[in-house]
Amino acid sequence: MVVMSHAIHMAGRLDPRSGWSAERCTIAKTLGVVSTRSAFLILREAFYGTTRFDDFALRAGISEPVAAQRLRELVDQGLLEREDYREPGQRTRQRYLLTEKGADLFPALAALMQWGDRWLDERGGPVQLRHAGCGEPVHVELRCAAGHRVSVDELELVARAESGSRRRG
Repeated sequence: MVVMSHAIHMAGRLDPRSGWSAERCTIAKTLGVVSTRSAFLILREAFYGTTRFDDFALRAGISEPVAAQRLRELVDQGLLEREDYREPGQRTRQRYLLTEKGADLFPALAALMQWGDRWLDERGGPVQLRHAGCGEPVHVELRCAAGHRVSVDELELVARAESGSRRRG
């Protein structure tokens, strides 16, 4: 195995993280929202179209109490929403649907899947993402705003100017 340095460059002479505090780290904050393996598996299932409680527990391979807790947490965080539905002759039940906030996590899950397909499964994983329009495989990559493909070696870490909240919704 070839070991190479794949580190992000620090812009300028000073570390842009000086004056930065760990509690502002958005990676840490994201992991606080989606903090467990079971939460990631429930999100995977939501992306695959699962909506019913029993199916989440079964397909994620988790107990019903764990599924209930994770679904509640994901709803509380705004990644999933509950919606009432009723099948003919049945009682009203709730299904779980991805919100825009939840759907925005898909590239992160796809990147984890891509990494696992490459490094953890000799056959490349049990499923593959394909573009419905042309049938070609889909992969996750970094691109700059101008559209250039960017490797980790080509990134710079730059301090963001303090400003108002950038939250959407």
